[in-house]
Amino acid sequence: MFFKQGSLIICAAFLFVSWNAVLVLLLLGRTPAITPRAKGGLVGEEPGVELGTQPGAELGGVVADVLHMADMFEAELEEQKKILREIQSHRSLWGGGAAAVSQDCGHAETAEVIGSYGNRVTHLRQPDLSDVPVRADHRKFQGYYKISRHYRWALGQVFRTLGHKAVIIVEDDLEVAPDFFEYFKALYPLLQGDTSLWCVSGWNDNGREGYVDPGQAAQLYRTDFFPGLGWMMLRQLWDELEPKWPAAFWDDWMRQPEQRHDRACIRPEISRTLTFGRKGVSLGQFYDRYLRFIKLNSQFVPFTTLDLAYLQDNTYRERYDQEVYAAPLVTYEMLKQGQVTGAGPVRLQYSSKESFKLMARNLGVMEDLKSGVPRTGYRGVVSFMNRGQRIYLAPPPGWSHYDPTWS
Repeated sequence: MFFKQGSLIICAAFLFVSWNAVLVLLLLGRTPAITPRAKGGLVGEEPGVELGTQPGAELGGVVADVLHMADMFEAELEEQKKILREIQSHRSLWGGGAAAVSQDCGHAETAEVIGSYGNRVTHLRQPDLSDVPVRADHRKFQGYYKISRHYRWALGQVFRTLGHKAVIIVEDDLEVAPDFFEYFKALYPLLQGDTSLWCVSGWNDNGREGYVDPGQAAQLYRTDFFPGLGWMMLRQLWDELEPKWPAAFWDDWMRQPEQRHDRACIRPEISRTLTFGRKGVSLGQFYDRYLRFIKLNSQFVPFTTLDLAYLQDNTYRERYDQEVYAAPLVTYEMLKQGQVTGAGPVRLQYSSKESFKLMARNLGVMEDLKSGVPRTGYRGVVSFMNRGQRIYLAPPPGWSHYDPTWS
């Protein structure tokens, strides 16, 4: 969703692998099939025939795998149609904005789905589909290079060619909440007016069921960690980032202090996006343990009618620091043994990278740090629910900065 004259437009980065490439990888990487028979034994287990060499068995296995891949593509296309329908159903919230889809492959069926929306959706086609030249030890990361190239090209189209003022980026493997567009529309003025912010995200990295407060769907936070996964940026930020945009791993690059410059993003208590992208360039990293369990908000919150002034930098920082460090200090052992009494928030203190990672791991929140910043962290504090109680995993009082070596 882009903003032009104050309006919104959606830009989905659709990153598909072409059918031919999948088929070639499937055939080249296949090992001899051994599949169960309907009535005992194994395919190929016939007198005088070596196991796995039964004529037609290998071909049948390949056909079955190809049909499975076809089913996967059909399911993926259905998800894309669902997302585009969701975008169209919320046009009234955009204030006259427009929608665009940027396609980074030559997949004809994907193009047909996008084209079926006619002039309601701007279809952007990344012209360079070739492999990106990389050094030998980065060949396995070719997908990350192509994604970064696509982002640079697509954002250039949005801001330079189409002339929009802001964009909400939704990748092709995201489902959105009922109030997704309401959320971003309400936060656009805040992003415009507060120079200590550089993005708004609909994602909570620790937003699994049981780790968020289901009664606080309207609660929003500042975070020093760039969340991505359904996020909004202004054209001014692209003016800053475009000249130095990285060749690969763009999201981790965004998390470096040289890009962040101590600026924060807004994120929700309960996620407004949900990823179903287990299969992809990242090979499902974190998906099975964390991402598949993220809770997607199901109730509409009228954010445009709420007072969001509490998110402004000075107001938020003072209130948050006071709330965190007024909470009783407890130990992990006390939590584990059920010795913490009272329903209010409590504070767990870490003093090193190792102690943070140990407690985060044991409590079930994401333990990785990027340039020293923990996921969802604000001024070093990670806030989450545990057994119905608010936990602040926090550094000692007087915290002043992140240590980039904590990565």
